[in-house]
Amino acid sequence: MSGGTNPLLSVSGVVDFRSFDAADVVPAITELLARAEREFDALEPALAPRWESCVAAVDAVERPLEDLWRNTMHMSSVANSDALREAIDTVQGPLVRFGMRVGQSRPLFDALEALAADAAALSPAQRRSVERRLRGMRAAGVGLDGDDRARFTAIMERLSELGTRFSNNVLDATRAWHLDIVDPERLRGVSEVDRAVLAAGYARATGTEADVAQGPWRVGLDFPSVRAVLDDASDRSLREEVQGAFGTRATRGDSNNEPLIREILELRAESARILGFATFADLQMEARMAGVSSATALLETLRAAAWEPYVAELAALEQYAVTRGHEGRLESFDLRFWRARMREERFGFTSDELRPYFPVPRVLTGLFALIERLFGVQIVEATADASRWDDQVQYFRVFDRGGEIAGFYLDMYARPENKRSGAWMQPLLPRRRVNGALQLPVAVLVCNAAPPLGGRPSTLSFDDVLTLFHEFGHGLQHMLTEVELEDLSGTGGIEWDAVELPSQFMENWCYHWETVAGMTAHTDTGEPIPRELFDKVCAAKNFFAAQDLLRQVAFGLTDLELHTVFDPAAGDADAVYRANSARTSLIPPRDGDRFLCSFAHIFAGGYAAGYYSYKWAEVLSADAFGAFEDAGLDSPPAVERTGRHFRETVLALGGSVEPAEVFRRFRGRDATPDAVLRHNGLSAPARATPDAPRA
Repeated sequence: MSGGTNPLLSVSGVVDFRSFDAADVVPAITELLARAEREFDALEPALAPRWESCVAAVDAVERPLEDLWRNTMHMSSVANSDALREAIDTVQGPLVRFGMRVGQSRPLFDALEALAADAAALSPAQRRSVERRLRGMRAAGVGLDGDDRARFTAIMERLSELGTRFSNNVLDATRAWHLDIVDPERLRGVSEVDRAVLAAGYARATGTEADVAQGPWRVGLDFPSVRAVLDDASDRSLREEVQGAFGTRATRGDSNNEPLIREILELRAESARILGFATFADLQMEARMAGVSSATALLETLRAAAWEPYVAELAALEQYAVTRGHEGRLESFDLRFWRARMREERFGFTSDELRPYFPVPRVLTGLFALIERLFGVQIVEATADASRWDDQVQYFRVFDRGGEIAGFYLDMYARPENKRSGAWMQPLLPRRRVNGALQLPVAVLVCNAAPPLGGRPSTLSFDDVLTLFHEFGHGLQHMLTEVELEDLSGTGGIEWDAVELPSQFMENWCYHWETVAGMTAHTDTGEPIPRELFDKVCAAKNFFAAQDLLRQVAFGLTDLELHTVFDPAAGDADAVYRANSARTSLIPPRDGDRFLCSFAHIFAGGYAAGYYSYKWAEVLSADAFGAFEDAGLDSPPAVERTGRHFRETVLALGGSVEPAEVFRRFRGRDATPDAVLRHNGLSAPARATPDAPRA
């Protein structure tokens, strides 16, 4: 334990990361859990259908435990260790059981039902909160008795454990594999910037020197390494080796996720049946905008619109590759390489030409300026005042005319040794009132860009910039909320298939000239990106858009099928993915590839029976950006007015209003798929297909 007093017991929203010690987790969680159990046992018999003595009182019981657990799971993602894993494994079961104890409390359910029936007693936001809590308790098995309740609780505990194991296995497999390269010819085509990253990786791992030009270099399975090789390495055998390792993560030994996938799907299906649902997807859709049929219809609409353009894209790529010396058929590990070469030749620029214009400090300056223009807030760095888990993490405060309204951490750079891959927004503290005092929201924005080297700032690929804007969209919804009910503020309480709206909306600004000019400054000259080069980037925006769209459709269709008609006891989940890939691609996954074993979105995240949400929300986000296009992107006053309206609706209302109504308040009508097809350079398919999403 750190010192004489456990510092985690004094947590009020956000822990002191400098003093966070895995050894403190079990005793702190154990003490807070025992306290919460005592308080709920005393509260339960006296529950009455009144907001303060029911909802607010239960929240007060659960809050300290939830705050600490949220911070602990955050640390497991960005500073993973064996000790922290062991601590999480120890307390996860008791935490799930307590959550089920509250979720299955009949006195609490009865009090909430009576409260919901008294319309005059609640504000609209409180009513939605109560309705969502009732739905959540039904999904937690409050209506179950005897053996069904015991079995359901055991399933929930096991699923929680399996999700954590799945994520850890992916992290372990990612950091276990590496390839050291000593022959410069093997990295022919890879940029000097990426070679520097790979050389630094070798030096860091071995404690020896590595030269950017002469090596050695270490290629890992972190995304900066994989992207550098698959996009630019002329050595086809190297691309095949790296793609093969990446596609078989978490498929061997103690890190093999294949048996976990089967058990997860079996337990999810069983839990849904116990609750009276035909499938797990039907259970999940209870709290979504879409149903299984409408989600599937949207994916099929997009598949039909993209198929013929994709076939044409692939034929052109194959012809291009052959004329440049490629022999034989294109394989999956060839696609990114030849796409990059074809794009360079067709549009007249390279990814390496773009990178120096996007140093991280300048990108952040431009991003913050955009946010200030759109939403009337100011972002001020306060890193020196913040407790951080890594020296490269930054902290910022957010202000508007009324004063400070939020804060966020930015964890920008890859650390393959203890940080999971990908990018995400983690709410650390929701906006809420506690004992009458307003607590401001705090978020963590996480990316995995290549770190700065040799005293020079990190430079971002254009894809990295898009990712940063995407995660900032999530962060803005968390931080600019005006809701003070913690279960509905920010992204809380928003139907899962609408939660990607602000994130995908923000990506559109990466193709807006004034925005990009303001966030670029060449690392050597300080000059912003030339307009001619920017226009080339915009012209290339929809290059192979159909192929990229179909890849996402394949993931969404696979996810829905696995959680509806698939029988995990008799079937092969990988065969489901391969069948959906065959409907969306003319290049099948390679033998041995097991994408599902690292598909943490649906097996260790919140996207189970919900991966379609990316495309569902993209319909909303494209249509929302259409409001700015209609108002006039070249008119600063129009952009500012529309941005304030977006803040007052999409960002401010959180989960206090159902998302179709939020969209109507912003756009004045229901969403249509017209804008998303237009933004992807596609047309609606000729045959009739259902519109989606509509309220």
